[in-house]
Amino acid sequence: MKTTSSPNDAAASAKITKRIEDLGDWRGQTLAHLRHLIHEADPDIEEEWKWEKLKSPGTPVWSHDGIVCTGESYKQAVKLTFARGASIKDPQKLFNSSLEGNVQRAIDFREGEKINEDAFRQLIRAAVAANSAALAQRAAKKK
Repeated sequence: MKTTSSPNDAAASAKITKRIEDLGDWRGQTLAHLRHLIHEADPDIEEEWKWEKLKSPGTPVWSHDGIVCTGESYKQAVKLTFARGASIKDPQKLFNSSLEGNVQRAIDFREGEKINEDAFRQLIRAAVAANSAALAQRAAKKK
């Protein structure tokens, strides 16, 4: 798993690792496995920790040319929300949550569910490609 050299990135990775350890059950195992698959799909992905507030410990975020997805844990599910999910092709129908939104889509992973690893990695790559295309488009408009 790639860890970046920036102190902020290292701190974010450490916080994600701590979240996984603190969960200590199937949710931690699932989040750790998804994290591994995300890094397999895109070795250049960056880990971030966002939205830390007094009443919220913060959220794991994976980014490449913008947010790819966030990882949250609930009692009944581990949820990965894809920032540009509505514009990403999902031929294997992995998205099963937040389907009504115009921008985001999410996947709820529940205890005992098998993860279609190949389709998941393809979805991560598609999200990165969507971010990179949007970044290139913004750069072209500035010229």
